[in-house]
Amino acid sequence: MDMINIKINGAAISVPKGTTILEAAHQANIDIPTLCFLKDINEIGACRICVVEVQEMRGPALGPKRIVASCVYPVTEGMEVFTNSPAVLESRKKTLQLILSTHDKKCLSCVRAENCELKKMAYDFGIEDLDRYEGENITYEIDTTAAHMIRDNNKCILCRRCVAVCNANQGVGVIGANERGFKTHISSAFELGLGETSCISCGQCIAVCPVGAITEKDNTNDVLKAIADEEKFVIVQTAPAVRAALGEEFGYPMGTNVEGKMAAALRKIGFDKVFDTNFAADLTIMEEATELVERVTNGGKLPMITSCSPGWIKYCEHYFPDMTENLSSCKSPMQMFGATAKTYYAAKLGIDPKNMVVVAVMPCTAKKFEIGRDDQAAAGVPDVDISITTRELARLIKKCGIKFNELADEQFDAPLGIGTGAAVIFGATGGVMEAALRTAVKMITGSEAGNIEFTEVRGVEGIKEASYKVGDLDVKVAVASGTKNAEELLKKVQKGEADYTFIEIMGCPGGCVNGGGQPQVPASIRNFEDIRVIRAKALYDQDAASEIRLSHENPAIKDLYAEFFEKPGSHKAHEILHTSYVKRGLYNEPVYNKK
Repeated sequence: MDMINIKINGAAISVPKGTTILEAAHQANIDIPTLCFLKDINEIGACRICVVEVQEMRGPALGPKRIVASCVYPVTEGMEVFTNSPAVLESRKKTLQLILSTHDKKCLSCVRAENCELKKMAYDFGIEDLDRYEGENITYEIDTTAAHMIRDNNKCILCRRCVAVCNANQGVGVIGANERGFKTHISSAFELGLGETSCISCGQCIAVCPVGAITEKDNTNDVLKAIADEEKFVIVQTAPAVRAALGEEFGYPMGTNVEGKMAAALRKIGFDKVFDTNFAADLTIMEEATELVERVTNGGKLPMITSCSPGWIKYCEHYFPDMTENLSSCKSPMQMFGATAKTYYAAKLGIDPKNMVVVAVMPCTAKKFEIGRDDQAAAGVPDVDISITTRELARLIKKCGIKFNELADEQFDAPLGIGTGAAVIFGATGGVMEAALRTAVKMITGSEAGNIEFTEVRGVEGIKEASYKVGDLDVKVAVASGTKNAEELLKKVQKGEADYTFIEIMGCPGGCVNGGGQPQVPASIRNFEDIRVIRAKALYDQDAASEIRLSHENPAIKDLYAEFFEKPGSHKAHEILHTSYVKRGLYNEPVYNKK
């Protein structure tokens, strides 16, 4: 490997050829601030916050100092870099003042008040005169047309991270820069509301926004209102990935599993029962594996594709409507949980389903869209009433004055709180596939797999492929995360270039651990750490430590079928646990939950 020798603030350092100044500074334990830069996604050098002074070799001597954008400028042999010279600090400060001149500075009431990257920078640079360049401003109407989020261009700083992630990771591209010059703003084609476009509600734009310009719709007050209603029996379910990220909101290291404290906090908030979506993940595997075996043995539509990710489902309906027939008819675990709670569990307790409120805590903003879909009301009322994100749960805990860090660990309630190791890995890309394979082997061969860890489908690669011999069958599988990777994979299937039996697709890169509703991570960390790997490890560690690691061995699931559903894939199970899909156009789909 070719190495380049440079100096940063007078200290010598060697870095590989092709390294940018920003990366070199990070290796030298120097943090250069950024606003627009996202590694491999938005490398445009536009915001000019990351500028540094450089001197490069001009023949035998160093040339004059120049200011350059460190995020896109590669190092050269003999270069000297100055990251905190008076010229650099003054340039960054002036740029921040210009950005603030058009920014709606309602910081005290902003949802990003505690973790706004712009606010932190203004503090770090000691900017007291927030209106240094006060002048004409454009006031934008706030867009609330989408079921899951709010767009406020009055807070937008035009960093274009949202545009980049929508294109680079998701391949959707429903937002971009409209107009030019002073009138430039981020919006959809023809200035349509986001809810009127083919947005898939994944929330990846929210996850990368450095300020409060894009936020999920907050439903925490709806939760508290339901709990306060004495006529309502309010239960809560929490998705696998939430436990691997919630702790970040309370100062825990990334990837800390806070399942026990989370269960305790939910009880203190006032829920009547605290359950785990892992229970429904195991139920999903029973239904999905049965459906797969049925399709394989009886000539059904293949490849069968998972249906757990509502962002992916909406993407498929918009961009690959002909392949909706390949989708598993199973509801997502969240919806299966709600359907089971309002039928089986409500009957056991003697509660009218209309008086049961099911709240879901999800790493996903698309779940806010999913709860309003058609064919998601097994008991004649919505399967799930309220879906909140991991971030919203953190805000709810703080609003209720609960000292999260001081809580003693508690367990979920039974029976809908019992899950297996197979269920918890649903939160990582490849997890649904692995869990399904563990049970499908049993269903096809009648025997357990010799090794239940299908490690070939693990990892954060955009597309993974594997082939397994299951009895007399050759089962070819593929896993994709991020809908741009899904597009690549499905086009191969359409062209006949790939022949799979089963495909898992997650809408967000890396799966639910990197969902649009997870705690926001600043670029200073996101650019140098793989948050997908760190959070996923917590789930795989929990799986490895679980006493039961196979969905079909979950005792609560066995009881559920014995008492209620009879068997996986039964007529009753199909009525309650399965759903249907819509073939959508790009700008004419039904808009659910529009407000």
